[in-house]
Amino acid sequence: MPTIIKYLIVYALSAVKIIFGPTLGLAYDFSIAETTLLSLLGMMTTVYLFSYFGHEIKAFSDRIFRRKKRRIFTRKNRQFVKIWRRYGVPGVAFFTPILLSPPGGAILANAFGGKKTDIIKWMWIFGSFWSLVLTLMVKYASWLLKDLGVI
Repeated sequence: MPTIIKYLIVYALSAVKIIFGPTLGLAYDFSIAETTLLSLLGMMTTVYLFSYFGHEIKAFSDRIFRRKKRRIFTRKNRQFVKIWRRYGVPGVAFFTPILLSPPGGAILANAFGGKKTDIIKWMWIFGSFWSLVLTLMVKYASWLLKDLGVI
């Protein structure tokens, strides 16, 4: 398989869930820097898309799937509100790569009214941190990730 296709696969999968990037990037024998960068860029692409086009994406998905009215007060929604109230944009950005996934974190931060500049700034900071940490963990401590049930 050509290297550019491998890069695109790692990048695209990192846009969905960041742990896929380090796992697949190192399986393809990419360097730590390449894997970290591709994982970070994949995540940030999703953050930018949902931050700037979130309303259009929601309207399009509502038209396609014709959703029924959803309940507002669910257990999951209460947990999101608790995270938001306790930690704000920096907390959501911190938890996004490991718990929420890039689309989930971006949607949550935008839905609760975080400023786009703050969302993007904090997502870059914590995305960089977590993509490096996850890449190093997959490279040198994959046994730990297996014990935690991440991979």
